[in-house]
Amino acid sequence: MTSANAEIHINLIKAEYFINETEESCKENISVLTSGKYMLQKQFISHLEKELTKHFSDTVTISGHHSIHGGDINETYTLETNQAKYFLKVNDQKIGDDLFEKERKGLLLLRQADCIRTPLPLFNGKFEEKIFLLMEFISRGSPGKGMWNEFGESLATLHHQSAREFGLDHNNYLGSVPQSNHQHKTWAAFYGEERIMKLTAALRQMGLLELRYEKAAVHLCSRLIDIFPDEDPSLLHGDLWGGNFMVDDLGKAVIFDPAVYFGHREMDLAMCRLFGGFDQEFFEAYEYYYPLEKDYGKRVPVCQLYPLLIHLLLFGGHYHHDVIDILDPYQ
Repeated sequence: MTSANAEIHINLIKAEYFINETEESCKENISVLTSGKYMLQKQFISHLEKELTKHFSDTVTISGHHSIHGGDINETYTLETNQAKYFLKVNDQKIGDDLFEKERKGLLLLRQADCIRTPLPLFNGKFEEKIFLLMEFISRGSPGKGMWNEFGESLATLHHQSAREFGLDHNNYLGSVPQSNHQHKTWAAFYGEERIMKLTAALRQMGLLELRYEKAAVHLCSRLIDIFPDEDPSLLHGDLWGGNFMVDDLGKAVIFDPAVYFGHREMDLAMCRLFGGFDQEFFEAYEYYYPLEKDYGKRVPVCQLYPLLIHLLLFGGHYHHDVIDILDPYQ
């Protein structure tokens, strides 16, 4: 991995939400920038005030805003108003003009399940060449007693939310990468066609994955129906790594930055294990409230193949070794 890519990766490993920082730590570590793209234009502020006023049917004025470094994908800000503090994400549409519309839909799906606290998205929109998403601001706190146990139970409850098919009625994004959610009757068909095969083919064309490993992926996909236990589709966060959850000021878990779809529940759990950050109590609680099928541990690498393919696409480097280690047995 080049030093430039390594820096990008480190930035992405930092949570994109300002809610992952306390007010004081942000003041200490991140100075408020007042020029360039990090300063909201007066016209943009005026536009947001009008949209907020329309949304609440009451006059809203913005008294201040602070630029917060939130990774490589979006500009992020807190807005202080006469009603409350809000969190704002801004993007220049280099990824897709529907990026925040899909994120808003994902947040609403998780909130409707009412299992784990998720920030309330107010609205998304466009101003000049920028797209934006405005949502609830949540203050960071410290884990309360039993937080990990409750978090594990809540994720188990979320995974009991089901649908008739695997996938979703619309495509979305995992970070900056478009995510295909075309619906299938079986998990093997969905995971093979919409996840593994699409990515390995793209990586092969880009010269990031050798032909023999693309063929190994084809072989793996032919065996997915035997590898995974037969379960109903579960509502997934879709990108549940340590940077996409926090603890609020009540000591409870909060999840955000979703890439939702209805899939096999082991995908979320494998993602939780991929980069660490989750206490063992969390996994034990999940297992207690929603026991996993036999040989779950053997399926973890297969579940982790998808996010690792995404990382190989974005960063290259050692993720190539991680990917081929999983695919090697299927050559």
